[in-house]
Amino acid sequence: MASKKVPLPGSDRSPAGTRTGDVPNDEVVDISVILKPKTPMVVPQSGGAAISREEFAAKHGADPRVIDQVKALAKEYNLTVTEVAPERRTVKLQGTAADMSNAFGVSFDRYELEGTKYRARTGAVQVPAEMVGSIEAVLGLDNRPHVKPHYRVKSNATTAVSYTPRQVAQIYQFPLDADGTGQTIGILELGGGFRPADLQKYFPSIGVKEPTVAAVSVDKGKNSPTTANSDDGEVLLDIEVAGAVAPGARIAVYFAPNTTAGYQDMLTTAIHDATNKPSVISTSWGGPESTWTAQAMTAFDTAAKAAAMLGVSICAAAGDDGSSDGVKDGKNHVDFPASSPHILACGGTNLQSANGAITSETVWNDGAQGGATGGGFSAQFPLPAFQASAGVKPPSGGGRGVPDVAGDADPESGYQVLVDGTSSVIGGTSAVAPLWSGLIALLNQKLGAPVGFVLPTLYALSSSTNAFHDITKGSNGAFSAGPGWDACTGLGSPSGGNLLTVLGGAGTNTKSKVRSGSQS
Repeated sequence: MASKKVPLPGSDRSPAGTRTGDVPNDEVVDISVILKPKTPMVVPQSGGAAISREEFAAKHGADPRVIDQVKALAKEYNLTVTEVAPERRTVKLQGTAADMSNAFGVSFDRYELEGTKYRARTGAVQVPAEMVGSIEAVLGLDNRPHVKPHYRVKSNATTAVSYTPRQVAQIYQFPLDADGTGQTIGILELGGGFRPADLQKYFPSIGVKEPTVAAVSVDKGKNSPTTANSDDGEVLLDIEVAGAVAPGARIAVYFAPNTTAGYQDMLTTAIHDATNKPSVISTSWGGPESTWTAQAMTAFDTAAKAAAMLGVSICAAAGDDGSSDGVKDGKNHVDFPASSPHILACGGTNLQSANGAITSETVWNDGAQGGATGGGFSAQFPLPAFQASAGVKPPSGGGRGVPDVAGDADPESGYQVLVDGTSSVIGGTSAVAPLWSGLIALLNQKLGAPVGFVLPTLYALSSSTNAFHDITKGSNGAFSAGPGWDACTGLGSPSGGNLLTVLGGAGTNTKSKVRSGSQS
């Protein structure tokens, strides 16, 4: 039955770190096979939800015949099918390293990277020739730690300004006569955890009711709080910022292992979660495009397209390492998943205020050690039409511009949070993704329907609407701020009330958007 194998496009991978030994033949390996949609998706350019979850699964889920092919492949190579999720276009398989090696034509080695040992593979994933056009990605064969959180803790050596998240929302004039009731904010985490005791203490301390927060396990990931100097800082920052902005919203925190498979599975689980039904998803974890395989970025972006069709907004941190994104090759890099053209990329500023009003707002850049907002132009995704029509001009060879929007991110003008019983001030673009997610939850509530894929609408807004505070001073290294969109702060930081007004006037949201036979 064995058929000819061919390389899966975009699946080439090289190990990073130091080789430490062999992978035992009997090591258990779990992977996710991501399939292409049954029929292509057409993303709505006017926001809202174009299709119901049920109709989406029927039209754009995985083709049952392809699922059967994957099952047959698994049987042929002694692999076990552990999960089939047609709406997520995902088939999970489990088997020994030896059987996985035979099934996908890869060899394994044990490597160590920054103190963590992982299973590495070299080269391309091989799949049967008749299936290569149906498989988008095979993730999990390599299980290296994949991305990092984009938060920065304020240095205690300085006496800088700091805010509660609620104060930042007030400065940006969020519509705080709403509280996000009826919305769910999904938060994606690849490490760390939270203790309910922190939330019970924190929210009353800033004069906000405690939101309902639930942890959701993906691929055996767990809510695992430890100490204040761990990734708990990321998790609590995300929850406390989003919850302070929209305390009436339900918050679903998804936990998964920090691998390409874990991140992909967590995103698609959140998008298609029929129980919690998030209308906006926040992720503050990412890495330079150059550290991702093309297949993994393609699969993630396709999932973001699905979110757009379902009216689910996704906000991602643009990174904390300036225009290099921390890559030491002398070139410019942008962070993924923020560089997906179907995700709202969130850059960072330094915010100064007096009497609840902005007195100064500049690009966040505290130097190589202190961090700076990410931003630049994608090497993976071409310039989207909504940016081209808004006059975004990438350099030669550059594509999609990052970020789209901005908000307070400098730890020197950071957010007062409580992490494992310890009060601290935290910044980073990690804070901006949940800030914008909270704002979107408020907008969704006020407008009566989801804003969904809002990027084309935002880029089409006239500067005369004053929906953004245009940031014109500062740089993130290679790029400088200036009038209009720039590769440091995008369109600018939000003016929430004005944004609500123009989105309502733009007809971005109408309750009749979801209807049978709509966009497909």
